Amino acid sequence: MSMENLQSLSIPFDLKSGLSSARTSTTRLLSQMRGMYHDTAAYDALLSEDPLVYEFYELGLPETSGNIAFGTSIVKPGKVGDEYFMTKGHFHTILDTGEVYYCLSGKGMMLMENPEGDWEVQELSPGVAVYVPGRYAHRSINTGSDEALVTFFAFRADAGHDYGTIETKGYRKLVVERDGKPEVVDNPKWTQQ
Repeated sequence: MSMENLQSLSIPFDLKSGLSSARTSTTRLLSQMRGMYHDTAAYDALLSEDPLVYEFYELGLPETSGNIAFGTSIVKPGKVGDEYFMTKGHFHTILDTGEVYYCLSGKGMMLMENPEGDWEVQELSPGVAVYVPGRYAHRSINTGSDEALVTFFAFRADAGHDYGTIETKGYRKLVVERDGKPEVVDNPKWTQQ
């Protein structure tokens, strides 16, 4: 067996923080999350601080079906009104693509929904892996009060990301804080198109 075509990689990730000394993260400030939160007044009030909401490290492999993209996602603790800090969320461009998230630290939820209207929420805590089936948009939500939600993710490298659908329509459900605990509620801004 020839080893000349082997192109393995070794990337360090801190198991608690999710940070990588070998890569630069992609960051999402609150100003880049316009329209994602239901409470516009709370969003505008917090915008002057423009906090870091989340960041992720993704390995830059060629986007071919034979490769597996992986990395870490780090959602900071915080809220906009009663809604927790979260990722924008996305469908995959290749809609059938599943994705695995393994929680390294913190606590949170994975919100998932498909184009037909089915939705589900799974809890994330250290040592828990959540499988997001194909056809489901997914969003990581940090429900902790003082610790980042850190997950390791993996999916087929050619799957692509469709953020536009979520930016236009939003999710049918929101995860908000009620009486000090996370609760899933209907999104008053969700629009069916």
